[in-house]
Amino acid sequence: MAETKWFHLSSEETEKETETDTGKGLNDEEVKKRQEKYGLNKLPEKKRTPEWVKFFRQFNDVLIYILLFAAVVTFVLGHYVDTVVILLVAIVNAIIGYVQENKAEKALEGIKKMLSLEAIVLRNEQKREVEATKLVPGDIVILNPGDKVPADIRLFDTDRLKVEESPLTGESTSVEKQTDVLEEDTPLGDRINMVFSGTTVSSGTAKGIVVETGETTEIGKINRSMGEVEEMKTPLLKQTDKFGKTISVVILVLAVVLFTAGLVIHDYEWGELLLSVISLTVASIPEGLPAILTIILALGVQSMADKNAIMRTLPSVETLGAVTVICSDKTGTLTKNEMTVQSVITREKSYSVTGLGYAPEGRIVNEQEEEIDVDEETDLRELLTAAKTVNESDIYEKDDGWVVRGDPTEGCLITLAEKANVSIDTLEMTSKIPFDSEYKYMAGLVEESNLKKIYIKGAPDRLFEMAGLDSEDLDYWETQMNKRSKKGERVLAMAIKEVSETKEHIEHEDIQSGITILGLTGIIDPPRENVIEAIKVCKEAGIQVKMITGDHKETALAIAKQLGITYGNKVAEGRELEEMSDAELQEIVEEVDVFARTSPHNKLKLVEALQNNGHICAMTGDGVNDAPALKRADIGVAMGIKGTEVAKEASEMVLVDDDFSTIVNAVKEGRRVYDNLKKTILFILPTNGAEALLVMTALIIGIEMPLTPVQILYVNMITAVTIALALAFEPLEKGTMSKPPRDSNQRLLSPYYVFRILFVSVLIGGSIMWINQLLLVDYDVEIINTLTLHSLVFAQLFHLFNVRNERLFSLNRQFFDNKAAFLVSGLLIVFQLLVTYVPFLNNALGLYPIDLNYWIYPVIIGFGVFVVVEIEKFITHKVLKRNIR
Repeated sequence: MAETKWFHLSSEETEKETETDTGKGLNDEEVKKRQEKYGLNKLPEKKRTPEWVKFFRQFNDVLIYILLFAAVVTFVLGHYVDTVVILLVAIVNAIIGYVQENKAEKALEGIKKMLSLEAIVLRNEQKREVEATKLVPGDIVILNPGDKVPADIRLFDTDRLKVEESPLTGESTSVEKQTDVLEEDTPLGDRINMVFSGTTVSSGTAKGIVVETGETTEIGKINRSMGEVEEMKTPLLKQTDKFGKTISVVILVLAVVLFTAGLVIHDYEWGELLLSVISLTVASIPEGLPAILTIILALGVQSMADKNAIMRTLPSVETLGAVTVICSDKTGTLTKNEMTVQSVITREKSYSVTGLGYAPEGRIVNEQEEEIDVDEETDLRELLTAAKTVNESDIYEKDDGWVVRGDPTEGCLITLAEKANVSIDTLEMTSKIPFDSEYKYMAGLVEESNLKKIYIKGAPDRLFEMAGLDSEDLDYWETQMNKRSKKGERVLAMAIKEVSETKEHIEHEDIQSGITILGLTGIIDPPRENVIEAIKVCKEAGIQVKMITGDHKETALAIAKQLGITYGNKVAEGRELEEMSDAELQEIVEEVDVFARTSPHNKLKLVEALQNNGHICAMTGDGVNDAPALKRADIGVAMGIKGTEVAKEASEMVLVDDDFSTIVNAVKEGRRVYDNLKKTILFILPTNGAEALLVMTALIIGIEMPLTPVQILYVNMITAVTIALALAFEPLEKGTMSKPPRDSNQRLLSPYYVFRILFVSVLIGGSIMWINQLLLVDYDVEIINTLTLHSLVFAQLFHLFNVRNERLFSLNRQFFDNKAAFLVSGLLIVFQLLVTYVPFLNNALGLYPIDLNYWIYPVIIGFGVFVVVEIEKFITHKVLKRNIR
């Protein structure tokens, strides 16, 4: 039954297929049987991962395994301080990972909140109110204004039924429903003989047969789709995983080789040798890197929040910098989701209307953009009176702006009338013909200045027919209508018919002829302010923008051209996409920028096709229909104001102001964060390299270890993290947004980075070893160890200023722009003084309170590193002309 195309069956066929009776409904015994067969009308619960499992999962990393093994060995050897410190480092990293990952998956609960609680059904020939969860296929449901639709229902009786389906289809206008059979390939947004679970009845009444419940409803399919969607790992996480595995292999190989060499060549005592190898292992692992990466990402999150972009996951900040394509929904994302009259055409003149949305702020102007005096334009005034009178909606002001009560299209006509430079009266309708999809118009009998007349508002083609226009008039009005339609405007016509003073009541027959066309109104869901500029910036930054919408082809293309998304006429529709293979989808998604009448499944498949083509894909949206694609995309971007909770929970980023241009600011921040992350890695790894070099050299030549495991951990966790934090505040480099996005498959460490890390490691490690050998003749090991630690720290401190600018000379005009660099430098010097001269701290680290004159050695080493690295940068980038990327 789940595969049945109910919209393609007649009411009678549906009744037969579901084995029900539209006049009587099901009996209690049949309901019980069907509940056993189909289950309850609710969405399945998702199995939750226990919190303790989430926490211990953070230890599932090769580098952490090595640290834990080192902790066990130090414990066995009786070095308990080392054991505690190593374990603390592993636990801190696990806590950071747990907090980062532990975002509750609330999207499915968000969908459940959309479902109806009660339903009115016909059972045993009686109306009953039952819990919506107890509905079964074949139940006869009665719908009234304001009801939430409790299941997917095939309608068999409607009375001016309109349903708000924007959470499911993303489109802003209420959908007029009917009961006729539809074509087999009718897309979801056009299935007007069906109503769907989770949508809302805005007006009218209806009866229908429940055809799908629970997981087989359209919203259930979205729910299932979200559960099946594989969450994409961000480029940074992929790169750091690969980097972690590579470095762990190198560390283990080095450890085994050196342990073997130590036993064979120097005949070390195995316990002492094992401790030395652990020192090497701890030195080689960049323990501080996960912590500092998390801090930099967290600061990026804070910076984005200040710019109205809320990031729900930390790694997503960096992913933004690699985005190559943004797939955007139209309604409420690129457009305001507020219907607006943009043009008015009468028999003699055309007018433009300024102002967007429902706020009555704007003017009606002529072609010279001069405000019109409506009192001098008889046809225009009559048209505005008709638009305001034959209307069942109104607009009102709320805290966050003007909103419409009723149908959005009618609401924007009220706003139009309010924009006139004179007050337009709402005349009392003494008799009216409500809107009916069969007739496509609405009419009202009014009296003004002792004259009775009928105002008519409706579809232009229907009113043209009723007006009995001659060929010249018909040609004029159709030309005007087509002109507006090609601009993506929805066109409504206004007409008038004068009647006798004795007329008290009107019927359809009264207006089938003899009416006079007053004019046309062109209505559009207008583009958001700043979106055109934002799309231009995206294109300059090498980022493609694609519109994926449930709206009609002509409207989508017109808006896309206005926004600069496309300049051609290529549009692909959902029904075409359904018939394409994966290979064809991957081809069409590169050629076409506008996709119309798309279903949730289409959106998901398009995102997957882009990802299969190697794109890093961002997807924006606000409806439940967008949720699977939002979850699948590398970056899901939900609207904060008009977005559903489901869309927000499925996304990585929420735009507080619903402004597409905010994405551009977020991309800038993403690129800045990634640049600073790479600078951080370039800064931290030489420290590990230098430490490993010192330990290896000591092992090979058979001298005392220059650093203990605790001292190495102090340097790696405290000083490296402290200084590296300054790099998080480095500003965006000039020209960043004029470059194409980086390749997501690009290695974390380019060949130049590998060279630079090795070069600086040897420079720092070699300098310290050379100084140590000079001092070892006259000084105790405790003093040498203390000077080694301080030399490492000062080398890092000076190297920080090398790294702040990767290509250019560091002592430039921007040298003082990052105040944090100087603040952390001061803090670090204070830390070094404390661990050297405060008794319990120097005892814990095994340091010696050295005399003041000894500090000259760390300063000389640090300054020497700064000078040599600046010379290397000059040679690499000016002489050899090599690019670091």
